[in-house]
Amino acid sequence: MFENTISLSTIFNLNNIIIYIIIINIISFLAMWIDKKKAKYGKWRISESTLFMLVLLGGGIGGILGMYIFRHKTKKARFTFAFPIILLFEIFVVIYYTVIV
Repeated sequence: MFENTISLSTIFNLNNIIIYIIIINIISFLAMWIDKKKAKYGKWRISESTLFMLVLLGGGIGGILGMYIFRHKTKKARFTFAFPIILLFEIFVVIYYTVIV
């Protein structure tokens, strides 16, 4: 019945996790760039909740880099404080699960 099943360990291996982290950070970085570009021209914008969701999904480095490289959302305290806090929490979780568990 379950002859053709794939185990979670084959999906969540180190290579796939690294690829995911790289992709989500590129997406976060590009989202900050696109939102800044649209803000300049008064066009439809990417919602703040979407930007936060990208960071929560692991795109903290890309979000922070995009924020400061493009000087976007740097005057909003919730971005300048929350993005690094989320990133530090995610780093802590990774260290906890790789070293302690």
